[in-house]
Amino acid sequence: MSPILSQLAEVSSAEEIFALLGLEADPAVLNVARLHILRRMRDYVASVPDGAGDEEARAVLRAALSQAYGDFLASSPLQERVFKVLREAANPKRSGFVPLAALFPTT
Repeated sequence: MSPILSQLAEVSSAEEIFALLGLEADPAVLNVARLHILRRMRDYVASVPDGAGDEEARAVLRAALSQAYGDFLASSPLQERVFKVLREAANPKRSGFVPLAALFPTT
């Protein structure tokens, strides 16, 4: 495992991930979208190639984080809909409508 991957496994905040990868982030953006940014980063990084050196792995992770952060500078978590619950809220599979006849079935 690349040293950068080992280091990432040890951090506990989005701010630490940005610092580890040498990127700066606006605290106001992170306060609103930190989990969304990290989830989008994960989506952008299909995987770090096996046998990748530390610098190559760092470059892949840094590019993915930068791209994910940029998505949320220009948009919002509600517009991006990274998480399933937000996607389903935009396109509900069933409506909340219950016909009156369903409450009082006739026999």
